[in-house]
Amino acid sequence: MSEDIDVSVIIPIHNAGLWLDECLDSLYRQKHTLNVEVSIFLDSCTDNSLAIVDGWAPRLKDTGYIVNVSKEDNETPKGVGYAKNKAVVQSHGKYLCFLDSDDTMMPERIQKQYDLAYLNNNAIVGCRFKRDPPDSTARYTKWANEMSKKQLNIQIYTSHGPTVIMPTWFCHRNIFDSVGGFSEDGKGTPEDLIFFHKHISNGGKIIRHDDELLIYRYHPHATTFSIHEQTIWDIRIQELQRKVLKNWNTFTIWNAGKQGRKFYRSLTRENQKKVSAFCDVDVKKVGSYYTYEETKEIPKPKVPIIHFSEAKAPLIICMKMELTGGQFEENLKSLQLEEGKDYHHFN
Repeated sequence: MSEDIDVSVIIPIHNAGLWLDECLDSLYRQKHTLNVEVSIFLDSCTDNSLAIVDGWAPRLKDTGYIVNVSKEDNETPKGVGYAKNKAVVQSHGKYLCFLDSDDTMMPERIQKQYDLAYLNNNAIVGCRFKRDPPDSTARYTKWANEMSKKQLNIQIYTSHGPTVIMPTWFCHRNIFDSVGGFSEDGKGTPEDLIFFHKHISNGGKIIRHDDELLIYRYHPHATTFSIHEQTIWDIRIQELQRKVLKNWNTFTIWNAGKQGRKFYRSLTRENQKKVSAFCDVDVKKVGSYYTYEETKEIPKPKVPIIHFSEAKAPLIICMKMELTGGQFEENLKSLQLEEGKDYHHFN
């Protein structure tokens, strides 16, 4: 019977009672022609999550779903990565549809993403989404929903994280097996970002269904808020150095301000030596030097600061997008460079 399951919907749960009814109702209302399994793992819940799951299980089964539910009750929860892994391991579908317990799906989500993933077995398939509340994280939502197909695979070093958000992921089970599952290091670990980069390192692709198939809830209890900004930064630096900078002999950092200098200081000494210049538009900075005061080297390295119009490719962009009324984007466009070849965003 397990060989006939097309899709397993993977739902990790920890104290999701506030939103779980809406989440499971959206699953109940899915319109598809597939054999679908629901695989739920409850990670040390102390609220009414289990009771809600128990209430929904018969209804889901009556609709034709296979329902697998397991739980653990530990002194402390083992984390999202652990819960996802447990839910995947107990499931049997050829494809995995990830769903966070505080989000809801549009009725066509499973069928539409399955159709796309079926033709792209080496890709994590995401989708566009709506935010709830609608006005939350507007700049992030615009970035995630409006990237081109090419940018999905190259804007992978920004502070926004994976170019398709985890609650929209849909993929062949072989991708999970190839990566080796999610990190189980617990609270504060960006298990989705780590998985995302391992997938790309394995030669995997990122694609997106261009319909809005998920409502992505913003609330102060979201797991995202437990992850320290420096942890994300360190992963991004590591991956950029490993995938990009190792292939460059020299490069320019766009932004001679705080972010650009932090980026420089975060590099290995080998990659710091490849920095030929910072570039900027601030006349107070252009023509001067950045001195790396924190180093023990004598003499201390000094890096020139030039006007952006004089910058030579390749570049690492340490400017945040959509914050200058379009001026930064126009300046970058004026250099007629190719993203992914001549420059990468790190912002």
